Amino acid sequence: MSGIHFKQLTHIAQSIKARKLSPVEITDSLLARIEALNPTFHAYSHVMVERARTQAAKAEQEIIQGDYKGPLHGVPIAIKDLLDIAGEATACGSTIKQGAVASRNAGVVDRLQNAGAIIVGKLNMTEFALSGYHPDLPVPVNPWGADRWAGVSSSGSAIAAATGLAYGTLGSDTGGSIRFPSAVNGVVGIKPTFGTISKHGAFPLAYTLDHIGPITRSVEDAALMLQAIAGFDAGDPFSRRGAVPNFTSKLTAGVKGLRVGIDDAYCATNAHPEVTAAVHQAAAQLAKLGAKLVPVNIMAVLETCAYWGAVVAAEAAIAHAETFPSQAADYGPVFRAALEAAPSITGSDYARSRLAVARASAAFRAAFDVADVLLCPGAPLPAMPLDEFPADLVLPPEEVAAFVGFAAPMNFTGHPTISVPCGMSSEGLPLGLQFVGRHNDEATLIGAAYAYEQATEWHTLIPNGLKG
Repeated sequence: MSGIHFKQLTHIAQSIKARKLSPVEITDSLLARIEALNPTFHAYSHVMVERARTQAAKAEQEIIQGDYKGPLHGVPIAIKDLLDIAGEATACGSTIKQGAVASRNAGVVDRLQNAGAIIVGKLNMTEFALSGYHPDLPVPVNPWGADRWAGVSSSGSAIAAATGLAYGTLGSDTGGSIRFPSAVNGVVGIKPTFGTISKHGAFPLAYTLDHIGPITRSVEDAALMLQAIAGFDAGDPFSRRGAVPNFTSKLTAGVKGLRVGIDDAYCATNAHPEVTAAVHQAAAQLAKLGAKLVPVNIMAVLETCAYWGAVVAAEAAIAHAETFPSQAADYGPVFRAALEAAPSITGSDYARSRLAVARASAAFRAAFDVADVLLCPGAPLPAMPLDEFPADLVLPPEEVAAFVGFAAPMNFTGHPTISVPCGMSSEGLPLGLQFVGRHNDEATLIGAAYAYEQATEWHTLIPNGLKG
């Protein structure tokens, strides 16, 4: 099955539907690839070999019998290890939860299984989805450079997609943890509108900021995964009611006449010059495709970033009340530092954060009065050398605020975003472009990103000569 592992999910789905490709064959082939490559990249924390093979055999029989469930049926995917699967441990990148077996599925896992997807395993992540890895656990490796940053929390999810170790993955994003790893690993990630995807059965980092979303090798693949997992869930108090829209309804509509907003000052703030330049080159490409570039001013959204660390710490403390401080020594240094900071956060701090969010929301509303989508970097820097961002680095609040400028504001306001590859740095490292959309308008966002993707080659690049 040479070359099969870097095929798009959509290609695999079409081949399975036409019965040119067997779910059992593709699952066995992928499991063999994981066995060979995961010791190098540490994308997976746990591979569910027998469970995956059982699911694949079931999917194959269903398809043979004419019970085809849709484009994920029989396709191997993987999920971040903060999502529950009944009968499997949910470790969350920690030692505290090692062996904590879930009694039921997360809402998104139910949806994936109802769609016929084959869940092959759980993916590595930072400890409890913050920025640091637990010192006793393997750290995922960026396939574009083993000495480079892998992109924080959903790093395993992005690496699995980038290395052909899954056809699609799920990550979570509280302040960039879908977008950062997508950008630095050269893949596509969607952080949808807040409430679009259930967080029931997902261990929280910060209840009011957490989002679940897909990471894949192409925009269309991410849209198909989003379609399968979106929808109201009574188990999640933040879940949004209403019919699930058709996220691919504008996939091939193009961008002619689309108003694309860009704030030059915002795109340069705390960003590497090569990242900013790549965003402007992408804007020029969109203009060639017929989009209308319009200036916007969203600098006010940066005010939220000063409060991101405090809000995360305060909300994380609620989720960890049973184990902190009673098991403080079992936490890694980065997450322990966040929990230790929580008692010093005041009600006034939290109130100021809400005022900052209100002002950020107003800035976005004004921008969307004149633009249909906005452009900015997916991550502020190309993948940094690990000696500049080691796994146990505790960043001071002001550095955290600077780093999350292209991510945290959209977590606070809940706007949907998609990160797509948009170039390579002078050191041969992927760069990410972020599209931001109106609430509940993922279809326009996806259409714009798809038009850009199809006009460029960045999404076709394979890291460091890996073969499919």
